[in-house]
Amino acid sequence: MSDARKRLLSGDDALPQDIAGASADDRVVSPREGIEDELFGATLRPRTFDEYVGQREVVENLRIAIAAAKKRGEPLEHALFYGPPGLGKTTLATLIAHEMGAALRPTSGPTLEKPKDLVGILTALEDGDILFIDEIHRLGRVVEEFLYPAMEDFQIDFVVDRGAYAKTLKLPLKRFTLVGATTRAGLLTAPLRERFGLLAHMDYYDVADLHAIVTRSARVLGVPIDAAGATTIASRSRGTPRIANRLLRRVRDFAEVMADGAITEEVADEGLRREGVDVLGLDRLDRAFLEAICTTYRGGPVGIGAIAATLSEEDETLEDMVEPYLLKIGFVARTASGRKATPRAFQHLRIDEPSGPAAQPRLI
Repeated sequence: MSDARKRLLSGDDALPQDIAGASADDRVVSPREGIEDELFGATLRPRTFDEYVGQREVVENLRIAIAAAKKRGEPLEHALFYGPPGLGKTTLATLIAHEMGAALRPTSGPTLEKPKDLVGILTALEDGDILFIDEIHRLGRVVEEFLYPAMEDFQIDFVVDRGAYAKTLKLPLKRFTLVGATTRAGLLTAPLRERFGLLAHMDYYDVADLHAIVTRSARVLGVPIDAAGATTIASRSRGTPRIANRLLRRVRDFAEVMADGAITEEVADEGLRREGVDVLGLDRLDRAFLEAICTTYRGGPVGIGAIAATLSEEDETLEDMVEPYLLKIGFVARTASGRKATPRAFQHLRIDEPSGPAAQPRLI
């Protein structure tokens, strides 16, 4: 056994509770796509539905719809995927284009600020092309209304001149398929949502599916990994494939430098410990969030604004990037009076539950 591995297995280093200078955007367990994910995403992304792991009901329904559309010689119905980030919405859009033998034209809601931004894209589409709009809930209202006739009638309406001389010109489009993806389905307007023929909710993955994803990604990256090592990474990936692949890359770097390149259970555990990721996939910010409720506010209830002020973070950061997973695993409860820590949170942090009433005011 190498000296590096002996140091790894000695267990002398404590779990780093604080990562100096780290921000919410730099979190290794963030489900949001970063630059590194963009660079590696194409490499690790499955090429066919047979390689796609998880979301079985969604995939099966898509395969049936695609087979039916191809049999009729028609483009696929417009499809909307909604759910938390990092669960494979973009990957499904890519697979739809592959299965339909069509070109994928990706864009995102925030970049389409005016109707003219959309005109060039729509008029360049060929028959059967897939227009993929990520974060579609962030489309401007004017752009969204401009999209309605394009989705329904495959034409766009131009208004020329003004006043009494105003005329509406209709520009025909090739028949295309719009695939939308959103993490905030509740922000979509009803008229836009109703124009999608296929709607699919993307749910978190279980450990077995994430184990398969980690194993496949390790094979693509050429990294030796055993079953226990893959399970360790999968169990700390917060039900999200994007996080699983990111943790795999971090552990791969650690294994190459400190553990002879192979990923075992011990190597994965130590590599993730050094990243500040504990056995449940919680990182520094997650634990700080829980500790603020459990200690500073004696378990709550406490408002998100008070927690954000305590941690010097933005309210939106905590609501979008920290709270969802803590709610999912039952560590935090949202009540009319604010956030409360559950007994499971106290047990995980090894903090005794307070017996008396909260010492802080109940802020919303």
